Amino acid sequence: MLFVLVIVLVLLLIYGPHLWIRHVMARHGGTLDELPGTGGELARHLIERFDLGDVEVEPTSGGDHYDSAARKVRLSPDIMNGRSLTAVAVAAHEVGHAIQYHRQERITHLRQRYSPLAMTIQKIAIGILLAAPLLAAVFHVPQIALVTVLAGILAMLASALIQMIILPMEWDASFNKALPILIEGEYISQSQYAAARSVLRAAALTYVAAALVDMLRLGRWLAILRAAIR
Repeated sequence: MLFVLVIVLVLLLIYGPHLWIRHVMARHGGTLDELPGTGGELARHLIERFDLGDVEVEPTSGGDHYDSAARKVRLSPDIMNGRSLTAVAVAAHEVGHAIQYHRQERITHLRQRYSPLAMTIQKIAIGILLAAPLLAAVFHVPQIALVTVLAGILAMLASALIQMIILPMEWDASFNKALPILIEGEYISQSQYAAARSVLRAAALTYVAAALVDMLRLGRWLAILRAAIR
C-alpha cells in the first residue's frame, strides 16, 4: 500500500504541473467578446507596434512557440483564432520571445545554447537505452546491460534538467514582456489582470512541465527494457 502511495505521489509531482497548465489554459479559454481581437490579431498588432521587422505569425499544430531561425510566431488554432484571455496572453508571451531576439537580449542565449543540447542528449539517451537489450544478447553479460541502462537514465535526466535552465527566459517573456504589454496597452481590463498572470505563469512553466513529463517517458522506456532484458 505504501509503495502504491509513493508511486502516486511521484506521478503527481511529475505530471501535476502539466495537468495544472492544461487546467489554467482551459479555465481562461472561454470567448470574451469585450476583447479587442483574437490571439493572432494581437500578435500581428504587437509585431507592428514594436517594429519587429519581418517577423510573421502563422498557425501550427506543433504547440505555441517562437521560431527564432524562421522569425515566425507560431500559434495553435485555439490561440490564433481564440478571443479569450488564454489566447491573448499566450500570443503576447510568444511575441515576448520575438522581442527578446529582436533586441538581441543575452537571455536568448539560454535557449540557443541549451535547447539543442538537451535534444541531442535525449536522442543519445534513447539510443543507449535501445542498445541495452542488444548488448545483453550479444555478450551474455547482464552487467553490461545494467551499465548501459544506467548511462541512458543519467543522460535522460540530464536532458530534463537542461530544459529547466531555460526557465528564466520563459519568465522574462511572460512577466517582463507580455504582462506589461497587456496592462499598459489596455488590451485587458483591470479585473482580468489576475487571470492573465495565471495564464502567463502557466505559459512560462510549459518547458519545465515538458521536462518533467520526459521523466515519465523514461519510465516507459525502463519498463520496455526490463521486459526485453528478461
